[in-house]
Amino acid sequence: MPKKVVDASADSDGDITAVRLEGNTTFTSLETAIRMADNGQIENVHVVRPTGGRPYLRTNPNGKERDNLDYLAGDR
Repeated sequence: MPKKVVDASADSDGDITAVRLEGNTTFTSLETAIRMADNGQIENVHVVRPTGGRPYLRTNPNGKERDNLDYLAGDR
């Protein structure tokens, strides 16, 4: 059963570096979370792969700002 992202952490530049999944007390690295999202193991995010850039996670659109990764990381 897929898990949801419930928290995020960011570096000093504001880039998301890790996420916390529901039921976990520790954060999961961004690289691991990207692999999990690709495998359908996280339900509320998807992977964006920009041309010439590094892949990153983005929350699925739902009209709510409070579950945006930047918001969860405290970058409001």
